[in-house]
Amino acid sequence: MLNIQNSQFLTKTQIRQKANSIFTDKGSPNVSDKYAHISTEKIIDDMSILGWGVVDAKEVKARKGVGYQKHLVVFRNNDLQITAEDGDNVFPQILLTNSHDGKNAFTFTAGLFRLVCENGLVISSREFENMKIRHYGYSFEELQNTIKGMVEKLPLTVESLNKFRQVELGQEQALEFAQKALEVRFGEDINNIEIDLEDLLTPTRPEDRSMDLWNVYNVVQEKLVKGDFRYQYGEKSRKARKIKNFQQDMVLNERLYDLALEYVPA
Repeated sequence: MLNIQNSQFLTKTQIRQKANSIFTDKGSPNVSDKYAHISTEKIIDDMSILGWGVVDAKEVKARKGVGYQKHLVVFRNNDLQITAEDGDNVFPQILLTNSHDGKNAFTFTAGLFRLVCENGLVISSREFENMKIRHYGYSFEELQNTIKGMVEKLPLTVESLNKFRQVELGQEQALEFAQKALEVRFGEDINNIEIDLEDLLTPTRPEDRSMDLWNVYNVVQEKLVKGDFRYQYGEKSRKARKIKNFQQDMVLNERLYDLALEYVPA
C-alpha cells in the first residue's frame, strides 16, 4: 500500500531504505548496447529543483535482477494544494515508475492525496494519461516540460472533484458502485465470496457520511486498499488483506477512478 501521508520529504538515506534499486548507477548486464542508463536518483534531483520532493518509494521484490527491478517514487509539491469549500484538502502527486533493466521508460502518473483520510488516489482518465520519457536522450528540459504539462492540467482535477461532490447517489446506486468496486478488487473470485455491501459503504469518519459520489468513492477505495473489511469465502469468514504491492495498488486505484467517472453525468 502506498504510504503517502508524509508532509516532510524523505532524505536519500530514507529513500534508499525503502527502494535501494533507485540508486543503481548502471544498467542490467542484459541491456542492449543502445540502452542509455539514467539513474532514478537523477530524476529525484531534477524534480527537487522543480519543487517536488519524495514522500514515498517502493520497489518490486525480486529474486533475479536485484538492483535493477521496477520501482516507484511518489512526489509532492507542498506549494500545490486543492482546497474544497468543505475543507477537504487534496494534494496533487506525481508517481514515477522506472527500472534499470531496459524494460521500462520513465513513466509519470498523476495522483491525489486526500488529507482527511490519508489515502492516495491514482488518476486515470483521458486528461491524465501516463506520460513517458525515454532513457535515451533524457534532458532536464524534457522533464520540466513533462511536469509543467501535468501541472497545467490540475484545473481538470478540480473540475472532476467538484463533479464527484455534486453527484448524490441513491442507496441502490451506492450498493451498485460497491459491488462493481469489489469486482475490480477480486476479479473472477467475486463469484465465490459474499460481502456485506452496506458494511463496505459504512464510513469510518463523520466527514464521510454524505452520500455524494466523492465520499462514497473515498470510503470504498480506502477500505479496498487497506483491507478494512471482512468477507465470507465458503464457510470461512476472512479478513481482507492490505494491498502491499505498489503495482496492484496503482492498477486498483486507476480502475476505481474510472469506475467513479461512470457515475458522473456527461
